[in-house]
Amino acid sequence: MTACDFLVIGSGIAGASIACELAAHARVIVAEQESRPDYHTSGRSAAMYIESYGNAPVRALTAASRALFETPPAGFTDYPLLIPRGCLTLARADQVDALDVLTEQLSASGGAFRELTCAEARAMVPPLRSDATARALYEPDSADIDVNALHQGFLRLGRARGAEYRLDAGVGALERAGESWRVSLKSGETLEAGVVVNAGGAWADEVAALAGAERLGLTPKRRTVILFDPPPGADVEAWPTVLDVDEQYYFKPQSGLILASPCDATPSRPGDAAPEELDIAICVDRIQAAANLPVRRVAKAWAGLRTFAPDATQVFGYDPRVAGFFWFVGQGGYGMQTAPAAARLGAALALRKPIPADLADRGITEAPFSPARFPVG
Repeated sequence: MTACDFLVIGSGIAGASIACELAAHARVIVAEQESRPDYHTSGRSAAMYIESYGNAPVRALTAASRALFETPPAGFTDYPLLIPRGCLTLARADQVDALDVLTEQLSASGGAFRELTCAEARAMVPPLRSDATARALYEPDSADIDVNALHQGFLRLGRARGAEYRLDAGVGALERAGESWRVSLKSGETLEAGVVVNAGGAWADEVAALAGAERLGLTPKRRTVILFDPPPGADVEAWPTVLDVDEQYYFKPQSGLILASPCDATPSRPGDAAPEELDIAICVDRIQAAANLPVRRVAKAWAGLRTFAPDATQVFGYDPRVAGFFWFVGQGGYGMQTAPAAARLGAALALRKPIPADLADRGITEAPFSPARFPVG
């Protein structure tokens, strides 16, 4: 029987990042049910780095993650993790109050931004309709994230630190045996682990049930993305990400095409998410209501599951009732942009060490992320 200090269940961005951080201090094995680490959400993400995105704890983690994005560890990646893009958030006349809230949040967090006139916004993205741009706010430091480079970087560095990966190795059973866990993998292997780290994404509540822990009410939600051709002759590459202030849509350039989403969040069962025709139609309708962008054909469409805790804040910490069971879940739509800081916070908590000073200096504490914040039953 193989023994380890930490068994991480799941190898998406959550599992890969915390395994990487833990492997610098302990023996780590990662169990993944699929044949590759990026099969589900992490391999389908069109992630962006936007410091205003998410609630206050999420925004703090995002800001604290910028250092790794800009200066990754040696050997982490051969490519830039951030591709400058900027983010233009739009408000119709009936949405200006929401833009005021966003402005207050950015002012409090210290993120760079400036408000644009309708004319300035349309000069930046000419097809925008005037009735969709009563007010606009621009964040110059926002960027696209090279999702593959980020994910592979954590996998590469984790392996260099000694983390081991088991693919096609879903967890069949979790049994508490004294001060450790006996874990039966569906591949036939049995492991002994001091701590089980639940980084199971959409399957996290199911993993908890195997361990005898209370489900947290995590909800996987489907998000649809499409690619379509830009207007003939239009130079779209310099456009920022365009985001509705109430998150009803976004669009941005992507490899010569335009990537767009209706920002759907449909509760779904864990599984292999697929786009639905209605969501694609809603996406086209919302984009065309905001901008003069005829969608003559949809070049590609896909969907992924983003898993949220009931309060939309990630869950990091030891289960208050099941010994040796650590939650690292609920990344929602923020998993990529918060991954560097979240992994460092999660690893510190799992190792029972102080929160890293640079995170603590940003006001990041354990309490907002603790699984103990949820009622029992």
